[in-house]
Amino acid sequence: MIHNKKNPAVFLDRDGTINLDKGYFYRPEEFEFEPGSIEAIRLLNQAGYKVYVISNQAGIALGHFSEAQVDALHQWLAAKLNEQGVRIDGFYYCPHHAKLGQGEYKKECDCRKPAPGLLLKAAQERQIDLGASYMVGDHNSDVEAGRAAGVKPIFVRTGHGAQEEALVAQDIPKAANLYEAVTKYILA
Repeated sequence: MIHNKKNPAVFLDRDGTINLDKGYFYRPEEFEFEPGSIEAIRLLNQAGYKVYVISNQAGIALGHFSEAQVDALHQWLAAKLNEQGVRIDGFYYCPHHAKLGQGEYKKECDCRKPAPGLLLKAAQERQIDLGASYMVGDHNSDVEAGRAAGVKPIFVRTGHGAQEEALVAQDIPKAANLYEAVTKYILA
């Protein structure tokens, strides 16, 4: 018997949502968690949500670091969280930038948020029920990518949130940080 069960997921922006946004970086020693983000992901794990990082990584397109360096940072992050019994189920990122990119990375794509390509790719690869899922981030582009993919977007005021909040539609739930987004809007 074949089961076609789809999983609810929470898609998380990385910089400014899970960790402090320090501009373009790839070194683990520069990584610093947003307060409450580890516990927020733990609560999502315990509630049965799959958790995926959905991130624009224009630093690749600009030549600041390579895809291999981003992959290494994500492996380090997954291991760091696993040490605390916390799980991220996958990482998806866009290495492109249509205007400022260099070489093969200078192109229009369907994966750079606000386009929904990364969420749709994850949904297809991981059997995700988009209608039962969420996108949490500190940019209006996170909100728009979530809307375009058919998930419920939640805006957080960490990272670029203070500068971006005026751009976010009134009907979008807003939270102080990832922990509040999870406890107030996803698990409430």
